[in-house]
Amino acid sequence: MPRDPRHDVLFQPVRIGPKVARNRFFQVPHASGMTNAAPHVRAAFRETKAMGGWAVVSTGACSVHPSSDDSPFPFASLWDQADIRSHALMTEAVHRHGALAAVELWHGGAAAVNRVTRHTPLSPSGVPWMATHVPFMSSARPRVMDAADIRDLIRWHAEAAVRAEQAGFDILYVYAGMGYLPYQFLLSDYNHRTDDYGGSVRNRVRLVEQLIDAVREATGGRCAVALRMSMQELRARPSDTAPSEAHEVIGHLKDAPDLFDVKMDYSATDCAASRYTPEGSHEPVIDFLKTLTTKPVVGVGRFTSPDTMVGMIKRGVLDLIGGARPSIADPYLPIKIQEGRPEDIRECIGCNLCISSWHDGVWVRCTQNPTAGEEWRRGWHPEIVRRDASSQVLVVGAGPAGLETALTLARRGHNVALADKARDFGGRLRWESRLPGLGQWHRVVDYRVGQLRKLPNVALYPESDLTAQDVREFGADHVVIATGARWLPHLCGSNELPSGPLVAPSVYTPDDLAAGIVPEGPVAVFDFDNYYLGSAIAEHLAGQGLAVTYITTAGAAAAWGFMTNEQPLVHQSFAAKGIALRTLEVVTAFDGDELRLAQIFSGQEQRLAVRSLVITGFRAGGSALHEALAPDTKPGALHLTGDANAPGAIVHAIYQGHKTARELGVAQPMVRRDAPFAPRDFQLPEAAE
Repeated sequence: MPRDPRHDVLFQPVRIGPKVARNRFFQVPHASGMTNAAPHVRAAFRETKAMGGWAVVSTGACSVHPSSDDSPFPFASLWDQADIRSHALMTEAVHRHGALAAVELWHGGAAAVNRVTRHTPLSPSGVPWMATHVPFMSSARPRVMDAADIRDLIRWHAEAAVRAEQAGFDILYVYAGMGYLPYQFLLSDYNHRTDDYGGSVRNRVRLVEQLIDAVREATGGRCAVALRMSMQELRARPSDTAPSEAHEVIGHLKDAPDLFDVKMDYSATDCAASRYTPEGSHEPVIDFLKTLTTKPVVGVGRFTSPDTMVGMIKRGVLDLIGGARPSIADPYLPIKIQEGRPEDIRECIGCNLCISSWHDGVWVRCTQNPTAGEEWRRGWHPEIVRRDASSQVLVVGAGPAGLETALTLARRGHNVALADKARDFGGRLRWESRLPGLGQWHRVVDYRVGQLRKLPNVALYPESDLTAQDVREFGADHVVIATGARWLPHLCGSNELPSGPLVAPSVYTPDDLAAGIVPEGPVAVFDFDNYYLGSAIAEHLAGQGLAVTYITTAGAAAAWGFMTNEQPLVHQSFAAKGIALRTLEVVTAFDGDELRLAQIFSGQEQRLAVRSLVITGFRAGGSALHEALAPDTKPGALHLTGDANAPGAIVHAIYQGHKTARELGVAQPMVRRDAPFAPRDFQLPEAAE
């Protein structure tokens, strides 16, 4: 199908200094959890995006010196010859498909406390980042950089730039954002200096200018030099000479880099969850940039709609469409627009499970794209599934896992029948996606149902509540059970382990609410699941006009939502909607009128008058249908997957379904194990002398 002419502008080349991007699709630097310890995994992950049509493919943050060590969070480095070879795998892979390779040279300063290298952290004025979340907290404090430290920092960037060019990178970033060291010089909260690097905006910009010059000079102008800046705080601060400090900073730097990459200051706003933030949310902060510079500008905004992308270009907001999360969800997004099939885009749902991967210190994972991170290890491709089978498979259950299983099996060539007892496919998402802010999560269903309907070897059977006898009579070669999990009305003790069910009037689970029950208010929501659902239910009930109290065993609402950047926004939403919040408590009893609570550490008791209780805590998998079929089904023909196998987030259900489909009927494939290049494998120049 020909490309929509409205989208032609997205495929115009863009000059970036001495380099030319073949189109406007720019995969900006983003964390992947794939450090130099997994060079082949990283290369394959990035190569897939180049194959998918991205003109520029970038790595994540890459340390320029051991004094920038972000452990235990995963980060890359460019410290020696071994690192050069590690990155060369990625640049070679990207170049094979005509894309440019970019690297983000990074020094964390006071935000990187060097837990492994044990270097003293550096900062402009000794101001620490006083993180309050445990993974980021440290008792180490930075020291004030002197003139020699500043010269070292500039030299480290220049030396890393040389290594980056040797590794094959085309675009070299200076990173002055997200609270890292060059940003710390820009922002007066960190920078209290009285020398040439502090005080006025003009002085605070000086280090960034010098870093850009050093990187360009070190590579003789052969590589493009990009500046990545956070604009949120600077845009909010008044200036005596410009509309804001952001305008003033860009005024000084407008001709310095070959490319501006602009973003927010904090992860929760830069990579905001779709529950609270729409596509293109950065525009009000970064829209002024192109009025001050002629250099190309790239920015992000969880762009998945080609029409939105075109609008950004034509309205003069951006020159290049940045993608991080959308490039993970669908590495082939550019090609699908180019080929005139945007309906095939596997759109990012903004759940931010990818970001949680970095917080967990593991390779990136994605709800929409179960192949992310598995391209090299398991040989999975997001678009290509080898057609190697033709048996008849019955999939029972059309929730996330069942849909993914059916789609992947059909792409393998199996004849697939997909049955579900409900009229509409989607499983848990049929209701969850109707909760406040979760509408975009239904893309998980829309994409898969849309693709299934295109395939001639798929038969869809809604409103089919199959018994074991029905399944036997169907006579499929393989049966996959993906009937989901169920929420139980269990409490938990102070150890946060689920205990027995609470037997009392007006006690409900999410399944009861999904079935249409409307609790009587005032209502309490007891959440020891601590991900999104308990808080979304509280917002849902408040939206129905009920007085709601949210109770959690954790120290914050939606505690695991810190991992996905949702937690701050949940608290803001609770405040706006009048939802009362109680933390570090467990429910011990409820009689239909009074709720009894105990403080989780001290045991101190409290009482709360409510008429209903919703418990979001413990889910049970399993399947009665699977149990009934197991005794008389031949070995290897019956499969249990998704939440029915092991309850989890939607990302886990999708991954399980995909894995089940990839492995059905074939010998267990070998999973490759990656390994880093070791410095001892390379003869350093000084050793050769």
